[in-house]
Amino acid sequence: MTRRDDIFSRLEATFAPQHLEVIDESEKHRGHAGYQEGGESHFRVVIHAQKLAEMSRIARHRAVHQAIGENLLKKIHALALDIRA
Repeated sequence: MTRRDDIFSRLEATFAPQHLEVIDESEKHRGHAGYQEGGESHFRVVIHAQKLAEMSRIARHRAVHQAIGENLLKKIHALALDIRA
């Protein structure tokens, strides 16, 4: 399973979102710090989930990070989040 697929499945299982995109933006960062050959180092997550509605912006980010998990987060360099309820 790719990191992208792993992130997607964890977020889908945790939040049952109405909309979810996990975009590997690694190629845009070729030659920059943290770039890993083969990609899967820089991601953008777009998630719209009712379960996040009552949370503050910080709480939403923490919830997404927790759902992804510390071990997986350690394997990627950058994670941009677009979170909406």
